[in-house]
Amino acid sequence: MQRWHTLAAHYNHLYGCRVQKIPLDAGASCPNRDGTISRSGCTFCNADGSGSGRAKLGDSLLQQWNAKRAVYLRDDPNTRFIAYLQSFSNTYGPQKRLQQLLQTARGLPDCFGVAVATRPDCLDAPKLDLLAALDCDLWLELGLQTVHNATLTLINRGHNASASEKSVRMAAERGIAVCAHLMVGLPGEDERHFMQSVDWALSLPIRGLKLHNVYVPRGTALAGLYASGQYHPLWRDEYVDMLCAALPCIPSNIVIHRLQSDPAPRELLAPAWASDKRGLLGDLRRALGARDLWQGKACDCPVACPAVFLGAGGP
Repeated sequence: MQRWHTLAAHYNHLYGCRVQKIPLDAGASCPNRDGTISRSGCTFCNADGSGSGRAKLGDSLLQQWNAKRAVYLRDDPNTRFIAYLQSFSNTYGPQKRLQQLLQTARGLPDCFGVAVATRPDCLDAPKLDLLAALDCDLWLELGLQTVHNATLTLINRGHNASASEKSVRMAAERGIAVCAHLMVGLPGEDERHFMQSVDWALSLPIRGLKLHNVYVPRGTALAGLYASGQYHPLWRDEYVDMLCAALPCIPSNIVIHRLQSDPAPRELLAPAWASDKRGLLGDLRRALGARDLWQGKACDCPVACPAVFLGAGGP
């Protein structure tokens, strides 16, 4: 039994086939690194802006795209693809750059959709209008992280929760599907703080959620806090328990894009379990099954898991 509404099920329901997101590094920057807000960045962010770093190596979007696309097509020739502009803040900078970037991404071979990752404070009406004008499947992935302004300050995020609320509402007014990113296990936060962030995100007009367990990347400010004993990431069972608490409270129509972080092996300092993505999801499925829980049980589907969790109803 599938106990949450995965992105794969969402796309299978819509299109009746496998849809694969290909992460791309477009060489974007960030106002929290170039001195506009600060030069130190968020405490948890690695040198590649939570991406691959391929742009620094000179790889074009097309080169990155073709390398990944070829692998997926060998597995399933019928796969459809979404260009995921992942690294740093892709809407930061001049509007013309964003326009060119979106045109390039949309024009990649076999690309039928675009997902754009950015910060809430890197959006304005003209940029959102550009996104809304894209004639394709579109997700705007916004790093909200937490509702708690004290935590946002502690992690040197450089914006507050009000900025997050404003950007989500402005995007939704234009019909843009927003996937809100929340981080689980931030410094100074416990399950109560996390659940408050979940409730807050669900009060906004979002269509998707991505939950990240906080891990410690090498060379970051968070690594310094970890080394000095001022921060310790969640234990594996703590994280599973927090997901078991959150998922039943999330309406079944909210698409769960991700339930775990994806650290590169070379960057992961702690916890070791953060690299075991498949094992973690297996633990979560077993825990939900043992507790007879699923996404939406506490709100809109108390009796059973909806068929859409299996991708049913597609063409």
